[in-house]
Amino acid sequence: MLLWPYPKKSFNVMPLGLRQEDGTYKRMAGYGVMLETMIFDPEEDLMIQRIMNTKQTLYIPDMSMDHHLVSDYVEAFNIKSLLASPIFFEDELFGLIFLFNDRTPMCLSEPEIQGVEVYAHMVSVAIRNAGIFKHRELIAEERLMQGVLRDLCMSTSSEDSLHTCFFYLGKVLHTWQLAAYLLDPCDQHTITLIKTWGDKLELGQSLTTLIQDVVKAKQILFIEDVREDERLKGQCHMKSILLIPFASMGQVAGVIAAFNVYPDVQIPLAQSIVDATALTLSNVQYVDRLENMVEERTKELAAANEKVTSIIDGMTDGFFTLDQEWKFTYINKHQFLPQNKTVTEVLGKSIWDIFPKAVGTAMYKEFHRAMRGDIPVHFEMRSVYEDVWHEIVAYPYDDGICCLFKNITEKKKYEKELRRLSSLDLIGQMAAGISHEIRNPMTTVRGFLQLLKMENKFIQYKRYLDLMIEELDRANAIITEFLSIGNTRTSELQMLDLNTIVHDIVPLIKIDAASQSQIIAVETGDIPQLLLNRNEIRQLLMNLYRNGFEAMNEGQVLTIKTYKEGNHVVLAVQDQGAGISPEVMEKLGTPFFTTKDNGTGLGLGVCYAIAARHNATIDIETGSEGTTFFIKFQAN
Repeated sequence: MLLWPYPKKSFNVMPLGLRQEDGTYKRMAGYGVMLETMIFDPEEDLMIQRIMNTKQTLYIPDMSMDHHLVSDYVEAFNIKSLLASPIFFEDELFGLIFLFNDRTPMCLSEPEIQGVEVYAHMVSVAIRNAGIFKHRELIAEERLMQGVLRDLCMSTSSEDSLHTCFFYLGKVLHTWQLAAYLLDPCDQHTITLIKTWGDKLELGQSLTTLIQDVVKAKQILFIEDVREDERLKGQCHMKSILLIPFASMGQVAGVIAAFNVYPDVQIPLAQSIVDATALTLSNVQYVDRLENMVEERTKELAAANEKVTSIIDGMTDGFFTLDQEWKFTYINKHQFLPQNKTVTEVLGKSIWDIFPKAVGTAMYKEFHRAMRGDIPVHFEMRSVYEDVWHEIVAYPYDDGICCLFKNITEKKKYEKELRRLSSLDLIGQMAAGISHEIRNPMTTVRGFLQLLKMENKFIQYKRYLDLMIEELDRANAIITEFLSIGNTRTSELQMLDLNTIVHDIVPLIKIDAASQSQIIAVETGDIPQLLLNRNEIRQLLMNLYRNGFEAMNEGQVLTIKTYKEGNHVVLAVQDQGAGISPEVMEKLGTPFFTTKDNGTGLGLGVCYAIAARHNATIDIETGSEGTTFFIKFQAN
């Protein structure tokens, strides 16, 4: 039974037309529309004439552009496109295979057209064999060919196909001295011994010449008596030689040689076995080529996929993909997962089951907007699971959305610092513009108030005069702080010992601590000298320790430390207060922001400005057990 090689293609008809005694071709088999009465007459049909003359497949992808068929066929069956392949063996044309579509034009690739030609060749072999069997009425030979076709159909390699061929040739030719000589695909003049059955049979020059002649002629060569053949010149010690061209679809790939063959053997049957093997071998090699192409393409795709995966895994940002049901389909190794979950545990689970706290947040709303609207979204939000900020981008794709999580905590910190510095710069400009204009009348007023205090007639107003002078001094102190914040000039720095500056100010700190019933502790480490401005460092330290005293209750300890940490020298001021709330932490250092009833909100601003002029940074750690300010100077 012959199977159609493309059962899933959308064709309507694949009829088999065989030659009748009157020379016409009548529909004998097929599927699709009914064509039992269809008869093609070569004398009237130009297409049949062309195929008979060329013995080549004719493919007309669009019948509206070509008129090889007579018009009544096209109109009767509404044919859009057509392929006709001849069924022939040697010079004998047995029939035609038609393939056409009556709905839309076919789009056949070259491999599919070759498949039809292979099918036609198989039919020709079957028809020719059927003629041999009918003529000789050899039921045994028919069964043998059935066995040949059955075993060849089960062959999965060239080795298996040739093995089957030799097995059945040995039965038919009554010899086990068989060999397959095939042409080199890259050099058609080179013949190579591929496989032998029995003793290895090497090629001599005369035998090589005979094989080349058979390849060119495409005809069987049988030498009954080698000794009487002058072409071999005694180079072959066999009694007889049978050379059968190994051909598939008109192309000779080599020769099957049988040695010591008796004259009365069934050579036509042997030819049929070789033809069937050649066809099978051609198909196997074609499948092998396709498998190799698929394997190579699969390797390329796997390599490309591995490269993409490697790139995504190499990103320092979190990345994952979700399907339409919100289930994880991919997660890279840098994506944060709560409760120390692993990627294996999370894949296939819903994101809202893994991140339940995210339901109702901006992430939940934006992800749904991206999924429903098939649009990309870009937003920022603070994580509900850890103290970090994320910049989140979600892009839709065919199966869902892919999401990128970028940690922008440092960026937010820099933005905050930039806003603070912008405020300081604005205050500096204000201070530089109005400080002198305000101080001059204030100095005049203060001087006259002091003169009035010296007059006896104003003794009764001394209390009021002192209060006014005190308020003027307080206003002057605020202006001084303004000037300190707005000072952008480079400080006059000298190589000084930070520990010495700390110890010089400790007596003043102790006095303040005693007045508030608090304790001061100082721990200085072994540190190198630094480029410092003594007065500015004293001002910075005074602002920090006074803030610490105001945050603590009676009996609590304020600790001042100095130590070396990597390439930095650290000045740390630690209190035992209740800590700073996150809302207040966000605004620390902002001018005029204060939690004190009588504060100006400029103290920490001054500290930040002094640190900036010393190329130092200020870090803050806070909690329920207190707050620590770390001023980190670059070590020389």
